[in-house]
Amino acid sequence: MFIAYLIVTVLAAAANIFSATCDFVRYKQVGIAMAKAGVPESWMTMLGILKAAGALGLLVGIGVPLIGTAAAVGLLLFLHSPRRVTRSASAPSTSTNLGS
Repeated sequence: MFIAYLIVTVLAAAANIFSATCDFVRYKQVGIAMAKAGVPESWMTMLGILKAAGALGLLVGIGVPLIGTAAAVGLLLFLHSPRRVTRSASAPSTSTNLGS
């Protein structure tokens, strides 16, 4: 089971390092996708730093589980919150006036 944990952790860290690198070098397709999502280009460096910190935290978490757990939770919140914000901003209003 520990081998599976190591594989998943290293793959997740590698994916986040790749994503952070794309942010740092301002990869064209990433810039286009972020512009479509309404993310200013000036945020790309900070987003890359957060992704890289999460990846480093995952790797450190192999030896210090509390840091790994914190990094995993941080990355989940980081990756989930923009989807929730985008979905709620683009969704039509669902409120109805049932009282009248």
